[in-house]
Amino acid sequence: MMGGGCYAGFMDIRIGLGRDLHRLVTGRRLVLGGLEIPFDKGEAGHSDGDALTHAIIDALLGAAGLGDIGELFPSDDERWKDADSIALLKIADGKVREARWRIINIDCVVSCERPRLLPYREALRARLAEALGIECGRVFVKAKTGEGLGDIGVGAAVEAVAVCLLERAQS
Repeated sequence: MMGGGCYAGFMDIRIGLGRDLHRLVTGRRLVLGGLEIPFDKGEAGHSDGDALTHAIIDALLGAAGLGDIGELFPSDDERWKDADSIALLKIADGKVREARWRIINIDCVVSCERPRLLPYREALRARLAEALGIECGRVFVKAKTGEGLGDIGVGAAVEAVAVCLLERAQS
């Protein structure tokens, strides 16, 4: 018999997907994964514009069936104006944990033409893992360029995609 719970003998696991895209503009900081990365442009956005952290939030909320970042932190709510996205991630993670889900892993891709992100990869992984209270080995971040194509390729935007795997936490 199939019901709302897990199948007998199977783990209760879920996959979540998140994506965020922000235009790069002068006069803003470039924040990814909670780290300020030296660059002459930053993300336009209601909060700090951290596309990587926003994609992770959406992946977590989606996997847990808890909505999305726009529902939890609406852009027309002044409470979230210039908000630190790591603080938002911690709130979303708390809701995921309250719903009895545990992170198995998170895998991300950040696409931007510049700056090169490889020198920041380990710091990004450590910062995100620390914010989520998980081992660094459970978070991975890859960087890609746009190869000169589209808004990303001409350096006008940054995009992040994240997937996560959650399992039902034991009572």
